[in-house]
Amino acid sequence: MKIAVLGTGMVGETIGSKLVALGHEVKMGSRSATNEKAAAWVKKAGAKASQGTFADAAAFGELLFNCTSGSGSLEALNAAGKKNLEGKILLDLSNPLEFSKGMPPTLFVSNTDSLGEQIQRAFPELKVVKTLNTINANVMVDPARIPGEHAVFVSGNDAEAKGQVKRLLTEWFGWKQVIDLGDITTARGTESYLPLWLRLWGAMGTPDFNIQIVKRG
Repeated sequence: MKIAVLGTGMVGETIGSKLVALGHEVKMGSRSATNEKAAAWVKKAGAKASQGTFADAAAFGELLFNCTSGSGSLEALNAAGKKNLEGKILLDLSNPLEFSKGMPPTLFVSNTDSLGEQIQRAFPELKVVKTLNTINANVMVDPARIPGEHAVFVSGNDAEAKGQVKRLLTEWFGWKQVIDLGDITTARGTESYLPLWLRLWGAMGTPDFNIQIVKRG
C-alpha cells in the first residue's frame, strides 16, 4: 500500500520503518517538505520511503497514521487538507498531553470529550480509528517484546474501518488481542489512561509494558 505517516518523532519513525520493512511505500509528512528529521529517516529507511508536507503525505497515502503530538494534531490535519483526507482511514495514535507545567503532563481534553472525537468532528469525511496510543512505540510494532498475550484497543464510528485496522494490527504488527471498545467516544478511556501509563513507566523504569486483560470464564 501507499501509506502516509504524519509526524517525524519517535512514533512516526518507528511506524514508518516497520511499514517500509513490510514492503509498503511510506511518505512521512511534516510542516516542511525538507524537514531534517524526515530526510534523515528517508535516508535510513531506503527506496520505499519518501517525505513531503502534511498535504503531500495525505494526498499520497491510501491509509493514514497520525503520529503527531496531540497538541499539533488538528493543525497538522488541517494542513493536510480535507480533500486529501476524504474517505480515508486515519489511525490516530495521538494523545492530548499538556506539557506547559512540566512533567508529568496533564490532559488538555478529558472526561466529556477526547482528542479522537475532536479529530472526527473536525474531519467528518475521515474514518478515525483511535488505536496504539496506550503503548510505547517499539511495542506498537513488536508486541512480542512483552511476554504473554496483552491487549491493544480500537475506538471508532465506522465498523468496516475498525475491521481493516484490526486486520492490520494482527497481520502486519503481530497483535493477538485487539479489543474493540466501541465508537469514537470510547477514546476518552484510552486517552485518560496516559497519566497512569506515565507513572507506571516511572515506577518500573521501562516503557516496555502493557495491559493484560483477564476475564472470568
